[in-house]
Amino acid sequence: MSDCIFCKIDRGGIPAEKVHEDGDLFVIRDINPQAPTHLLIIPKRHIPTLLDLEDADLPVIGRVYDVANRLAREHGFEKSGYRVVVNCGAGAGQSVFHIHYHLLAGRAMKWPPG
Repeated sequence: MSDCIFCKIDRGGIPAEKVHEDGDLFVIRDINPQAPTHLLIIPKRHIPTLLDLEDADLPVIGRVYDVANRLAREHGFEKSGYRVVVNCGAGAGQSVFHIHYHLLAGRAMKWPPG
């Protein structure tokens, strides 16, 4: 989508520090971090919400967790723990309608989350 901020970042139209990138996903730092480490894991294909996933997307979504694990090890919080969150729809807090996964670490997380 031409007006999607994440699609623009992926294409290089908006600068962002990419912490990871491969053929299916890229990872950037959240501009409004909610934890000492707050990364966004973003599929390159524009998918507005979880409800828009197709069968062909499932391997990429599985890779989200592989990348999260790799980043946890690289950043040294695999033992202290981390949280992966995805919001689906405005009522759940989704503000950018291109699915993305929040990887949060570096502080104690509470339950319930929100």
